[in-house]
Amino acid sequence: MLKSPIGRLRLLGYAEGLSLLLLIGVAVPLKYFYHDPTLVRALGPVHGAMFLLFIVNSLRIGLEDRWPAATLGKVLLSCVVPFGTFYADHVLLKPLQKNTPNS
Repeated sequence: MLKSPIGRLRLLGYAEGLSLLLLIGVAVPLKYFYHDPTLVRALGPVHGAMFLLFIVNSLRIGLEDRWPAATLGKVLLSCVVPFGTFYADHVLLKPLQKNTPNS
């Protein structure tokens, strides 16, 4: 998976998606229901960094590999929707990786 740029993007997508789910599913409820913002303070910057890395790498790979605009748009949109990166991985990125040499 880590041998190709798309494989690394897929891994980053999993990490970004998981960080989003932990942030909105665990950290935010702890902050508002139990008045403990500790986990939000810890996970927020981590998720923010992964979000930006996913955006930058998606743009770089999409432009280098000349993805159709619709594909690139869907990949970019996937990182703002819970479970979106998992969907994008399964439906968009995995087939693209199979069609790429050195995958």
